[in-house]
Amino acid sequence: MEYTRFYHCASLILSISGLVFPVMVGSIGINYGQIANNLPAPDNVVPLVKSIGATKVKLYDADPRVLKAFANTGVEFIVGLGNEYLSKMRDPEKAQAWVKTNVQAYLPATKITCITIGNEVLTFNDTGLTDNLFPAMQNIHTALVNLGLDKQVSVTTAHSLAILEMSYPPSAGSFRKDLVGCITPLLNFHAKTNSPFLINAYPFFAYKSNPKQISLDFVLFQPNQGIVDSKSNFHYDNMLFAQIDAVHSALASLGYSKLPVHISETGWPSKGDADELGATLENAKKYNGNLFKIICQRKGTPMRPNTDLNIYVFALFNENMKPGPASERNYGLFKPDGTPAYSLGISGTDAVSANTTTTTTTGAPAPPSPDSSSTGYLSISAAVKERCCSCIGQLLFPLLLLSYLAFRLAF
Repeated sequence: MEYTRFYHCASLILSISGLVFPVMVGSIGINYGQIANNLPAPDNVVPLVKSIGATKVKLYDADPRVLKAFANTGVEFIVGLGNEYLSKMRDPEKAQAWVKTNVQAYLPATKITCITIGNEVLTFNDTGLTDNLFPAMQNIHTALVNLGLDKQVSVTTAHSLAILEMSYPPSAGSFRKDLVGCITPLLNFHAKTNSPFLINAYPFFAYKSNPKQISLDFVLFQPNQGIVDSKSNFHYDNMLFAQIDAVHSALASLGYSKLPVHISETGWPSKGDADELGATLENAKKYNGNLFKIICQRKGTPMRPNTDLNIYVFALFNENMKPGPASERNYGLFKPDGTPAYSLGISGTDAVSANTTTTTTTGAPAPPSPDSSSTGYLSISAAVKERCCSCIGQLLFPLLLLSYLAFRLAF
């Protein structure tokens, strides 16, 4: 496969599509996972990120190849420190060494703005991980303070929606009683350091587990009657907003109503196993297309109508080495060869030529460096199955045609 030629042709198509379709304005984030052995080189990922108008990227590690490739692009980065490194970060010296190697070394060329410590730690039912989470967050933040970076780089951790005891109606949202003792110190940390509270929300799982009672239109942002919260009287026409406001209510119940809530993961698979109802290409197009439109409209939730959504879509690529059901390997907006998994009906804000040589990994994914972080977020469905969210947009025929022409030119 002539990757260089393909990406050159693809860049031309991105340039043309930017002229044909209106540029969407908004702060779109994308998760860039790499549990695969066939992904393009990071240098060639830059134009793909720009083609969907994304201005923020979230990693699950601190891959030096990616951080170098995105230098001087203006794209904001969240880097991750994996669950397997939390115990080491209890040592302040190791925490400072990690920050120097994986954050300070790339500033200011690469715009790293946040570090996530672990992923969905509190719902792994692992007391060791849970006990190490808060000390690791504290020590990483202290390292940033010592290096004079705490004003530009925040520290947080991402949670599953399974930390909630109640999520319906949204006004009754509350945290699990057994987790309140662990969550409260984290909330106090967020309040003191001005860092966001991160939630991974997957309406797909809610629909998959109960398709007879949950409206597909409600989870896909399609026209529907919606629901009315009898206590707040707020009307919800999609599940994602209901989930976000349930988190706002849970935070308020502990006295942290002003903490910003960001959605660190949400998405919809374009393919799944026979028993994964709803995992289809059409539903993925609707979910993510509509989600992109809502983000670009700067539309807040009923409980926070004037607050911009901060959402990171999962994920940039299909990842062929992720364990679990077929859906796990099919959340990508792009296939590994750089072609769209489906059209979102949007155009990039910038077209960047990709004349550099593209390479793909041919064996197992490159292991993280000892001072880096994790490739092990692995299965998003394994950690939690109580997730829910929103929907998609319409496929625009002209963009599909242009993509097809790029493919023909490349081959």
